[in-house]
Amino acid sequence: MEDISVITAVHHPLRRRIYDYLLLYGTCQVTTLARALDSQVGSISHHLRMLERAGVVERAPDESDDRRTSWWRVARRGLTWSVDDFADSPADALLAREAQRQGIRMQIDRLQRWHRHRDDPAYAGYDASNTETTAWASPDELRDLSARLLQTIREWQGGIALDDGQERVPVFVFAHAFPTEP
Repeated sequence: MEDISVITAVHHPLRRRIYDYLLLYGTCQVTTLARALDSQVGSISHHLRMLERAGVVERAPDESDDRRTSWWRVARRGLTWSVDDFADSPADALLAREAQRQGIRMQIDRLQRWHRHRDDPAYAGYDASNTETTAWASPDELRDLSARLLQTIREWQGGIALDDGQERVPVFVFAHAFPTEP
């Protein structure tokens, strides 16, 4: 189970963008993050420290010996959690629900942004595939499905050789499985 401080740290909109950028591009300087995310260096530094306290990012060695800027990298890849993990603490459950709402808003925003820009020449050949189904499952079977999906995604990520000369763009993968009515 994730600590609530980790979940609330990552689900702040700018901190999530910082985390995602570091996941995609690896170790980088604060100034690079500020330029890429159209934010002030001071703001990026503040949010990096918040993510560092949560154990999500860490300072990286300065290979340039410049010392005028700090370097950062991801300390851990991915989070798996449920609002139900915090049922024993009403305060934490409230924070977890808000983080969940923020995460869902971010997911939908990214999907809508894709649909608005899908004709961009940079995305030629890409298609936002829709994968969906309805089935029967017990709580344990649903947890098993979640674990299997995460394992499949991580295996897929590990099988991509980023240095093979192919052109790639960042892709966002998300899935939700939950009880529903037809």
